[in-house]
Amino acid sequence: MGRGLLIWLALMVEALQFLTVQSVIISHSLHYIYTALSKPVGLPGIHEFTAMGMLDNRMIDYFDSEHQIKVPKQDWMKERLPGDYWEKGTQSRKSKQQWFKVNIGILMERMRQGNATSPHVLQWRHGCEAETQPDGTLKFVRGMDMYNYDGDDFLSFDDKNGVWVAPTKEAEATKRKWDGVQVLKEYTKGYLENECVDWLSKFVNYGEKELQKKSPPEVFVFTKSSKVEANVFLVCLATGFYPKDIILRVKRNERVLTKEDGLMSTDILPNDDDTFQRRDFVEILRSDVSKFSCEVIHKGTNVDITKMWGKKLFLLSDPIVPDAPAGNGGVIVAVVVVLLVVIGGAAVLWFLRRKRLLGRCNVQFNHTHSSHSQI
Repeated sequence: MGRGLLIWLALMVEALQFLTVQSVIISHSLHYIYTALSKPVGLPGIHEFTAMGMLDNRMIDYFDSEHQIKVPKQDWMKERLPGDYWEKGTQSRKSKQQWFKVNIGILMERMRQGNATSPHVLQWRHGCEAETQPDGTLKFVRGMDMYNYDGDDFLSFDDKNGVWVAPTKEAEATKRKWDGVQVLKEYTKGYLENECVDWLSKFVNYGEKELQKKSPPEVFVFTKSSKVEANVFLVCLATGFYPKDIILRVKRNERVLTKEDGLMSTDILPNDDDTFQRRDFVEILRSDVSKFSCEVIHKGTNVDITKMWGKKLFLLSDPIVPDAPAGNGGVIVAVVVVLLVVIGGAAVLWFLRRKRLLGRCNVQFNHTHSSHSQI
């Protein structure tokens, strides 16, 4: 998969908060992710505008600019919510699609990118996290409302202090404008702390059985070829697990390897069945006689397993995070959805840059979405 797609899709891993089960407290989250491109890129599965709702990091609804309709992605959403919910949702998504189109143009002009031949990516992520109380109700813990442009943070809302935060000078004009609109700040804070939690509570109630399902990881240890003929990549893969939290350790002679040893990781990525995967890998000499092992701990399913590498060199030629095969639209679509869910806009940019469809730039953008506010 290309770097641009990973950036585009990468804006989505950050956007997602996952179900966390502790000894006493159960945390739930509801987030919405909107991603827009300044122009079409001609790749299947990558649309000019995409929106999705995520409950405990599981996709519950979806909209894109090609099909122009908000649809449920969980059976219980389809069964429990009436038709007018989806009709109103479709109209809302269409309105946001137009908002993004206008504001990407404004940002490109502000950044002096009016003559750009490659696409730019704008993303908005917002939502809330809440904890279950002894009486079964949900209590607000934190909110998120932030904007990203071409893979970089642009603007975010400080819910505690009720102000917008601009990490770069390019966003300062938007911060001043939005801070000056008191009703926008009040609405944003009210949505995050109240309305979002109300919807989160409803959805958790509707999908209670599905949210309680758990899945243990499958663990594999294998090798992949390296650009250096004398080396190979030793890969530890844990896949098919839910909930998301997992511990993965690659060991050499019982010593845990770290970044200082050259250890790399894909971090946690979503599969297309509401489970997750993670790959950690390190480049080693083919002739290395050390004992390598992979330890995986998944507390959600009480799994603690260690697998040894059997010294078999399969030498798979595909890279650790493969590019989608040319002409394989289904693979590209799957990769796009996975990256959108997990990594977000940064993933999209990564993929597009790898496909040479997006030039690298240092500008940033952000905007809290409001039907009456422009960047």
